[in-house]
Amino acid sequence: MTWIDGFVIPVPEARRADYAAMAEKVGRIFLEHGATQVMESWGADVPHGKITDFHRAVAAEEGEGIVFSLIVWPNREVRDAGHKAVFEDPRMAEAGDMQMFNTRRMIMGGFEQILWMGGMQ
Repeated sequence: MTWIDGFVIPVPEARRADYAAMAEKVGRIFLEHGATQVMESWGADVPHGKITDFHRAVAAEEGEGIVFSLIVWPNREVRDAGHKAVFEDPRMAEAGDMQMFNTRRMIMGGFEQILWMGGMQ
């Protein structure tokens, strides 16, 4: 069953281009280690809600954008092996400044796909 890792990360707006460059390098590494798709997106219409929202979920601060990311894997077994290999890959240390965002405020999770309609898959 297809496995999807999802992430929401607050990133300083001034570092948007830096984040995109780093994400491309890291995404290529994930693809080499078994991921089938990597998607990174910068929030362009992320409203503030009355009870909860993406901003609150990651404690976004003034001047930070919201990044929404997905990494798609064929199944959890490939994901587990690929994830281990990615973080052992020495190129990860050279991919870019991972300190540009606060990983303590990142939310993430792994999901079993139950529906995917349209292109991309």
